[in-house]
Amino acid sequence: MSAIPFTADSSDERWVLPYRGTIGIYCLITAESAMFSIFVIAYIYYIGKSLSGPTPRQVLELPIFTTVCLLSSSVTVHLAVNGLRHEKWTAFKAWLAATVLLGSIFISGTGVEWYKLIYKDGLTLQTNLFGTSFYSLVGLHASHVVAGLLMLTVTLILGLIGKVRQEHAARFHALSLYWHFVDAIWIVVFTVVYILGR
Repeated sequence: MSAIPFTADSSDERWVLPYRGTIGIYCLITAESAMFSIFVIAYIYYIGKSLSGPTPRQVLELPIFTTVCLLSSSVTVHLAVNGLRHEKWTAFKAWLAATVLLGSIFISGTGVEWYKLIYKDGLTLQTNLFGTSFYSLVGLHASHVVAGLLMLTVTLILGLIGKVRQEHAARFHALSLYWHFVDAIWIVVFTVVYILGR
């Protein structure tokens, strides 16, 4: 029986090296995930080990509204990426503005929560193990939200003055991956701090 020679199908596409920004963001996400894992494990380890109050049950309230805002921003940033890829400039700018707004609501809500915890409930970094682990974990996440918001806001400003073009879609997609990561991490933080930790 003679061998049948292999012929390339016309539907086969040439393999293209992935965009280096996407590879870079995946590497960053991997490193950040390892760091967050350490903080999450430490938080879980210290649950219930504070020798003095206040305790999580006494002072923490479920941040449902701000959580919905942050998780919704993953949808809006995805729609903004699609708008940029298809040169739908109004949609791109509108969805990106919505993303910035939702992220700003989340970080503002975190600020309000911290104000209450510090000035009304007396929970600081030095109060007890709960205070130390809470501000360390939630603060780490908040710092990532602020960094993401700054990058998204700069992109929005550049978009509004017409400096963002379709050829920038790969870069914006890499930024959106970072934002999706921030949202995914919040699901873990929310579960550990506000559900398991209470």
